[in-house]
Order: sequence, then structure tokens, then C-alpha cells
Amino acid sequence: MSAKKLGGVIAAIATAIDACGQPDHARCVRLARHLLGNGCDGLNVLGTTGEATSFSVAERMGLMSACREAGLPMHRLMVGTGAAAAADAVALTRHAADLGFAGALVLPPFYYKGVPDDGLAAYIGAIVAGTVAKPIAIYLYHFPALSGLPWHIALIRRLMDAYGARIAGLKDSSGDMPFAREAARLSERFDVFPSTEACLLEARAGAFAGCISATANCNADLCGRAWAAGDRTALEQAVAIRGLFDGKPLVAGVKALLAHIHADAGLAAVKPPLAAFPAADRAAVIAGYQEIRAQKVA
Repeated sequence: MSAKKLGGVIAAIATAIDACGQPDHARCVRLARHLLGNGCDGLNVLGTTGEATSFSVAERMGLMSACREAGLPMHRLMVGTGAAAAADAVALTRHAADLGFAGALVLPPFYYKGVPDDGLAAYIGAIVAGTVAKPIAIYLYHFPALSGLPWHIALIRRLMDAYGARIAGLKDSSGDMPFAREAARLSERFDVFPSTEACLLEARAGAFAGCISATANCNADLCGRAWAAGDRTALEQAVAIRGLFDGKPLVAGVKALLAHIHADAGLAAVKPPLAAFPAADRAAVIAGYQEIRAQKVA
């Protein structure tokens, strides 16, 4: 596994989509370079904000390869490789390892609900066994509101006991901070990333390894100041930008704001089953964003 661990501000990078509904590699790479150069320590490629499960395995692999071919710093990138079929998850994780990604972010197999821990452990076991030749770090993706299946504490401990350092950490998108703190206490080597930049000062104090945030697509510079220097004003502004999306479709909203920020309407496109951000919401988010950005940060 990579000697350099992921940490700090990680944007759950949006996936630009071309006119044919496939990942737009050139736009994705441009956005990645912008984020890495403006406050992000790393990127989570093809996560929820990246609409991973809406793309085919071939499309996901193609974008993963494009990251490597573009010369992006692979030691700063994790990639979502979870899938409903274990064979797809194994193939995606093996491809990530071959390309040199720093970690694989793994959703549970999300179609069947109420499955026993034995089944989830077997799924992770298949991924571990399938990547023995190149043992990429595995980060569990805890998002029960969408997946319907939790990586609960006892199961995490079981996986760590079975597979050791291969189980490197967890992204917690549950919003349950007591759960995130409990998971972070499992081991010093187990890195937990809440999904909100609001945790950055707590993370900076040592509670977490950082954050993996959708809205870091739009406020990376502010998040970077909060993480690097403990800048509370910058963090307040970053959290205020995140708050603009409360009660609104987050992925479509982030992409609509990205289109505004980069003056590139193509960045707003989403993949079915998601739908375009409503025009009224777009206007409100842009107005709020501009107002927040007009404030001075010392």
C-alpha cells in the first residue's frame, strides 16, 4: 500500500458529463487540477457527488485511467469502487490499484437490505483477495441513507481484525458525529473522514483525518485555510456555502454552482436518475454564494 496516507481537505469531486452522457475526461481533469491547486489535499473521484453508481464499470474505469494518463498525483486520489455485484467491485478496485490510486472507497453492496454481517464481510473479503497482488488501502463508505446498509462499529472491528491494515479508514456520510468519533477511536491507524467541512477544526485537533466533502468543490480555498491554519472565519464562510444547499438536491446543486464559478455551463450536466437543478434554486444559491464571497477573510 502507498506510504503516503490521505488526509486533510478532500473534495468529493463532481464528474463532468459530455453530450453523450459519459464522463468528460478533459473537464474532469481540469476541475481536479483546479481543486488540488486551490486548497484540496486530495480528491475522492467517483463518489456519490461523482455519480459513480450511475456509470457503467467501463465508464468508471475509463475515467480512472484518464486521471493517471493526465499525470494527476495519484497518491492524493481515492476512488469509489463499490458496486452491487462483488465481481464489479473487485474489478474496479483492482483497476484502481493497478493505476496507483491511494485508496479505494467501498460502498456496501446496496441492493439487498437487511443482509447479515457475514455477507458484508464476504464482500470485503472478495475485494481483499482480489487485490492481494497490489494491496490498495480500503476505505469503508458509510452512507446508510442511500445504501441502506451500515458499516456499523462491530462490523468495522471484525473487518479490521480479519484484514488488518488493508482496512485503512472510513468516510462517514451519515451525519452522526458520535458514530464518527467512536469509529475514529477504534485504532490510531484507522482514519475517519466525516462528510462535512464543519468538522475541520475538530479534525485538525486530531479527532479525524480530515473531511471528504461535496461542497469542497466550491469552497476548497476556504476549507484549505481552515485546515492549514485553523482559520475560523474561513471555516464559517465554507460552512455557510455548504448551508446554501440545505433542503436542495446536493449533487445537482454543486454542479450548477460549479458551472457558475468556472463559467462553463457544461459542468452543470447530471446523469439520470438525477435531474437538473431547478432554476429558482440555482439563482438563490448563486446569489448566496456571491454574497458570502464578497465578505473579507483576514
